[in-house]
Amino acid sequence: MILYVGLPPLMLVVAAFILVILTLITRRKIIYDVYALLFSLSALILTILVFKLVYEGGKPAIYSFGGWPPPIGIFYEVDFLGAFLGVVVGVVMFLVVLYSIWYTGGLSGFEYYYALLLGMEAGMLGCIYTGDVFNLFVMFEVLAISCYGLVGFYRSKPAAVEAAIKYALIGALATTLYFLGLVFIYGSFGTLNMADLALKSRIGSIGYFPYSGFPISDVRVGGLVALALALWAFTFKAALFPSHFWLPDAHPEAPTPISAALSGLVVKIGVYATVRFLYTIFSSNSLIAKGFLQLSPWSLLTYILLALGLLSGVLGALLMAIQIDVKRLLAYSTISHVGLIFMGIATGSGYGLAASTYHIMNHALGKALLFMSTGILVKMLNTRNLDELAGSGRFYPTVTIATILGILHMIGVPPFSGFYSKLLLYTSLFEMGGLLLASSIIIVSVISIFGYAKIIYSLMFKSPTSIVNKPPIEKNRSVSILMLIIGLATFILGLFADTIITVVFKVAENLSENGVAIYIQSALTAIQELSPGG
Repeated sequence: MILYVGLPPLMLVVAAFILVILTLITRRKIIYDVYALLFSLSALILTILVFKLVYEGGKPAIYSFGGWPPPIGIFYEVDFLGAFLGVVVGVVMFLVVLYSIWYTGGLSGFEYYYALLLGMEAGMLGCIYTGDVFNLFVMFEVLAISCYGLVGFYRSKPAAVEAAIKYALIGALATTLYFLGLVFIYGSFGTLNMADLALKSRIGSIGYFPYSGFPISDVRVGGLVALALALWAFTFKAALFPSHFWLPDAHPEAPTPISAALSGLVVKIGVYATVRFLYTIFSSNSLIAKGFLQLSPWSLLTYILLALGLLSGVLGALLMAIQIDVKRLLAYSTISHVGLIFMGIATGSGYGLAASTYHIMNHALGKALLFMSTGILVKMLNTRNLDELAGSGRFYPTVTIATILGILHMIGVPPFSGFYSKLLLYTSLFEMGGLLLASSIIIVSVISIFGYAKIIYSLMFKSPTSIVNKPPIEKNRSVSILMLIIGLATFILGLFADTIITVVFKVAENLSENGVAIYIQSALTAIQELSPGG
């Protein structure tokens, strides 16, 4: 039981509330900048410490709030997947806050912007760290409320308000369906603790179920209904086809650093929750896999996710090519990459899960870079239209170089880090379905080139418009250099691909049945220690 395992989400929620109260005392921007930066940095340090604890200990890190033992108390259990993604969230959110210091200059309402931004980070880390499916619902709500407010932050813009309302209405439906799934889970299994659910679902697969309430056949049906409802909610959060329709409106209308966080990180929380339900709580060895069909219900769900992932990948890449709004183009790119990630998850193999974990990291960094680098030009020229941004890259070479580096990373050009995660995805799909299925990764990547090429062509090769035709002096040099550093990081990470691949395969190993057994045993040991007389 180590305090800092449960500290990051709680610290950030408290910091967000204090920030709102601080508005009664002062509105000096520098105070809010430093405040947000310090708490974001603190969260980053804590996520690194949690990852170090899990990696060196070889088992999940656990914290029980208030000392109440599960399944009654709220329980954080951070395994390799949660620890790795926690660091990804910490790093990207720290970069987003750094960028926000520049972006919010001259922006009214920056106090509430930072409060919602800290709330967003708290929600993401809470979702990733929790070991309780009901607490996952609570942290989803913390995350969602922050996102709705930030998407509609420019409340004087009708398009932003419309996007926020659409996002909120469908998002509320998704979380309601997930909550309904929790009712089925508790009614069937008598617990909401993830490790306890994982244990009972596997015991149920051998025809015995310790929770006296319903016959095991009814428990199986309840588990299947719960999983179906949960997966619909998660695929909405992740913007997987056909639940992607809200994203192309919401992400472009948000402030640019929020677009970076939404596309780079927030959609991955839906991906994470999908993995947690499919491979930790349930699996091909759980009672829901023992079914009524020749093809088990669990396997059927994975094939559906594979098909939806492929459709997301192709449609997202195709729709990129016809966009003239640079932020909308990047939003469709997110839909495409989420599809690729789900394809890896659906394979169920160690390669697939490792590849998806690796690509989550690569996409988070690359997409944050592209939104923020192009966002500098968007903010300075007050337009998102690629035709109106024509030629602007010639006047801002540092920003342009960073953007090109990000594009090469996202396409998967060697030796950028994005190449290696796509190579792992290709390998996992080849193992599952041969060359035809594996080639979908190449096809999606090739199609997406047309969309990315539009950005480079507009910024570099088109004749400057009257809006752009200004003296070739690069302003905002500090934030431009930050973009260049992130761009170079995508290249440097590729040079350390072997180390990262070792880590992500460790993540995949801990999602195997042996890894889940350790997850369950760690929780049982902690429960025994917390119980009276334990």
